[in-house]
Amino acid sequence: MAAFESQPFVLRWGVISTGWIASVFVKDLLVDPKTRNVQDVVHEVIAVGSRSVESANKFIQEHAPGNPNIRAYGTYNEVYADPNVTAIYIGTPHTMHYENARDALLAGKHVLCEKATTSNAVELRDLLKLAKQKNLFFMEAMWTRFQPIAAEVKRIAEEGSLGLPVVLHADLSGDFDIENIPKTHRILDPKLGGGALLDLGPYPMIWAVLALYEHPTNKKARPTSITGSILKTPLTGVDRSTVFTLNFTEHLEAQAILSCSINLPAPIPGVTIRYRNGNILIQPPIYRPLSFTVQYFDKPGSGTVVREETKKFSHAGGGWFYEADEVARCIRDGRLESETWGHDKSLLLMDVFDEVRKQGGYELPEGVEKLKG
Repeated sequence: MAAFESQPFVLRWGVISTGWIASVFVKDLLVDPKTRNVQDVVHEVIAVGSRSVESANKFIQEHAPGNPNIRAYGTYNEVYADPNVTAIYIGTPHTMHYENARDALLAGKHVLCEKATTSNAVELRDLLKLAKQKNLFFMEAMWTRFQPIAAEVKRIAEEGSLGLPVVLHADLSGDFDIENIPKTHRILDPKLGGGALLDLGPYPMIWAVLALYEHPTNKKARPTSITGSILKTPLTGVDRSTVFTLNFTEHLEAQAILSCSINLPAPIPGVTIRYRNGNILIQPPIYRPLSFTVQYFDKPGSGTVVREETKKFSHAGGGWFYEADEVARCIRDGRLESETWGHDKSLLLMDVFDEVRKQGGYELPEGVEKLKG
């Protein structure tokens, strides 16, 4: 019997940044895996890095109380250098991801990097090349894809009773009260890659990837065309509302219509996947949906719903621990990327976002992108 079968594999984390996303991730790491019926892996937070030891200590006291052995560091480099840290979680703004992830990889650490993974696809390709050279695991933190609800949507989408997907509509919007927040807020500051696309856009994309790109009939063919439209806010010039369409025509005949806005509430449903035999309706928030409904038509193309099935889900924590479990299992098994959310999918997202920004005329300030094509 392998050691991990009798004794759980322990993944020891270093956390970079002490913002909100890092706080919810850490709190989820500390949820007992048995509450989600996980027996084979456990997580330990070893170190937290911030701009000062004081802020790192404050973060630990607020979000990991009762864990006195977590080390507080006033620099990120000290976290990378900690010999007890195996994997680094990067929760900084996405314009900092390239430098942070590169430093972690150069220090010999596995990396889970928040979305969007980088400022552009050139930076991401460079990171993936480095991770391969160093024989290290690297994954974008697309937490939604690892939630049980995503697996169930995928099962129904692919089992055949609905037929092939035809059109997918997905939107993630949020009213950030942009007229009344500081222009240095991450959602408005172009130096932080602000705007709707890079901050919210990964979530509509994840459902397009799951329902269209991953569909067996598509054979992992990339979209044959990408069309993007951007409406900027005059406050700072970042994209306020963005709409982009992806056509999949090599093997499927399907289209994804995706949108995101920073001055609107989320629509209901948040995702609609349309088939000739019915629909899948996913309720917001689409980054962590807790229910979806399948509608079945009386005959193909009629639009007459004769049966509905609603499936509901719940989590013992926030839902971020599922991606952490995936990282632990991959590292335990010596894999350099996840089969569920592989490098091809992260690259697809960044290539799409680069093209949409190009078509919409949204350029990041000089110096923000550390590598450019």
